Amino acid sequence: MKNVIIGTAGHIDHGKSALVEALTGTHPDRLEEEKRRGITIDLGFAFLESGGVRLGFVDVPGHERFVRNMLAGAAGIDLVLLVIAADESIKPQTREHFEICRLLGISRGIIALTKADLVDEETLELVRLEVEEFVRGSFLDGAPILPVSARTGVGIEALRASLLAAANVTAGRDDSRHCRLPVDRAFAVKGFGTVVTGTLVSGKVKAGDELELFPAGRPVRVRGVQSAGHDVEQACAGQRTALNLAGVELADVRRGVALTSPGRFHPTRQIDARIQLLGTARPLKNRALVHFHQGTAETVAEVVTLEGAAIPPGESGLAQLRLREPALVLAGDRFILRQFSPVTTIGGGVVLDGLAPRHRANDAAALSLLRTLEAGNREDSLAALAAAEPRGLGLAEVVARTAWSEAEIRASAEALERAGRLKIVSREPWVLCSAENFAACTARMLAALDAFHRTNPLVAGIPKEELRARAARHLRAEIFPAALEELVSRGEAEVQADTVRRAGRKIVLTAEEQRARELLERAFETAGLTAPRLEELVSRLPVDPQRARKLLQLLLREGILVKVSEDLVFHRAAIVRLRELLAEYKKRQGERISVASFKELAGVSRKYAIPLLEFLDREQATRRAGDERVIL
Repeated sequence: MKNVIIGTAGHIDHGKSALVEALTGTHPDRLEEEKRRGITIDLGFAFLESGGVRLGFVDVPGHERFVRNMLAGAAGIDLVLLVIAADESIKPQTREHFEICRLLGISRGIIALTKADLVDEETLELVRLEVEEFVRGSFLDGAPILPVSARTGVGIEALRASLLAAANVTAGRDDSRHCRLPVDRAFAVKGFGTVVTGTLVSGKVKAGDELELFPAGRPVRVRGVQSAGHDVEQACAGQRTALNLAGVELADVRRGVALTSPGRFHPTRQIDARIQLLGTARPLKNRALVHFHQGTAETVAEVVTLEGAAIPPGESGLAQLRLREPALVLAGDRFILRQFSPVTTIGGGVVLDGLAPRHRANDAAALSLLRTLEAGNREDSLAALAAAEPRGLGLAEVVARTAWSEAEIRASAEALERAGRLKIVSREPWVLCSAENFAACTARMLAALDAFHRTNPLVAGIPKEELRARAARHLRAEIFPAALEELVSRGEAEVQADTVRRAGRKIVLTAEEQRARELLERAFETAGLTAPRLEELVSRLPVDPQRARKLLQLLLREGILVKVSEDLVFHRAAIVRLRELLAEYKKRQGERISVASFKELAGVSRKYAIPLLEFLDREQATRRAGDERVIL
């Protein structure tokens, strides 16, 4: 069944609630005070089903003191039913409600001239003409204007038919996206616990689902689902929905919180948006405080104008809104702004970036990004977001920032990668980087390699972690290995174990260094298993001590020398000879050898014997067994 939400709008006492009751048989006023005073104070709800369409009516208060409640009800409506009393015509709240609907981007509606039984035909016609003039050029231009009377029933059937016809051609909500329910009511039911209601603006929800409560980020579980007053297996986007929640107390839930699919979104205090100011408003100056209304949420925000010092009346401008309290606000959301004091509606707008970084006024890079996002091309927007994030973007970040589905993001990224504008550096986890930022990373890595080789001509290469710290320290961890793989595939770098070097690079020694290298190797070869003292040996070489130590490292990397412990280095020939001695001992004396026997066999003191045995244990040539070793 198709679900369409109809919101009433209009001045106080113009008959909105009575009209909803005439259409649906249900009076939407639920509070005792509302019934006693005969006015709507808070939101009321009623339903009408016909021809495979379910209409959910949200009846909002018309009194100026309750406009904030009206704004909570206006969230998520698909059609507006603008109610104008024939005996009073257009009044202040008629105008304010109409502007709110226009600013919220509502594109379709019907106008009801209520209390038609209280005026003559001539007056009714004059009111009709006045209303036509009032809505000319707006989304209600050409909308049906129907005289009705809730008291006599005149025109009710025609209005009902008109509403159903408009509902049939109204686009349905997208239930393929993540679940999102802005809460407009919360109460406790004895025996059930906490219940919340709202209009399900996207996705689906069923009993047993795990959801996340924002802005706290608290996990909750759905125990039961109702829509139109009936238990349902599943509620879909566009339905008025009541959820019985487990895992949360009523004190933790209020109007303005939202329920969403878990792990998808983040609360925000900073959004970038296009603001449209009403012609009747004052100029909206930089750093002005306003009341911010989005969905059912309300908070105070500071406006940072990004295009000049102020937004003029009747004009629009890009701005950053810094919220006093965190809220769940997504790209594409519409919002309303009301003046801080006195509190009147001054404008509204659309969110372009729901998790915006802080900007300065006239920030050229920020303005360029926002204009790209505003243009609405998904691939250009994704490319711009990636370019603005040098550290790279994960899939969850893109979802939270754009409100797109994972499938939409992946498809756009694949197309951008084919076009050479983007690099998907990892698919598990899924991470992307702009082509420019990826190229900049590989360029920094090559520069770091060249600098390392210039400074360390006798070292084969730079450790991977050091290269990452030099060239990719502030990037997402997935970018560095992808960039290194790219350099290797291009033949510009080589990786050996944990070391990276420029491709084809070889160590070239000077004559002096070559002579020192030969002296080092000969000294260790001659010493056998009596390792020479390194400091003394280095001091006798024909090169400075720093280069001598690098030559020593070179011999170690080449395997000519073997490091047994932190202080002991031997020639590999001595280690090979030691293994041969052990093999001969095993044949003659058996597989077990004591430390004393090992000292005698190797011709070394205990100072050398213990480190050599521990080295042989690590090399699995021997295995310790108590005070002895087993020769393997």
